[in-house]
Amino acid sequence: MTELLHLTEPALWEAALASGRYEGSTRGRTLADEGFIHCSLPEQLPAVAALVYGDFTGPLVVLVIDPELVDAPLRYEAPAPGAERYPHLYGPLPTGAVVDVRPWKP
Repeated sequence: MTELLHLTEPALWEAALASGRYEGSTRGRTLADEGFIHCSLPEQLPAVAALVYGDFTGPLVVLVIDPELVDAPLRYEAPAPGAERYPHLYGPLPTGAVVDVRPWKP
């Protein structure tokens, strides 16, 4: 299984557990705002965390997603031509597709 990861704030994940689906996209942005949920591969996560949450002082968690359990399109896209491609989930993330939640320790 290719491990997909998403970095988020614990309170956002707790809210998702109550509703059964996670709809955060990235820090301060939702799926409705962006049109997709930003994800990372394991080797991409440290750079993404530094870029997006570098100045954030609160706790963070890493959602480990099984791509076989998502029911929305998953596309690997580059932010610019020739740049590294990142996984994007084009729909809500069912909480059942999250197979592990790990504390983030940069």
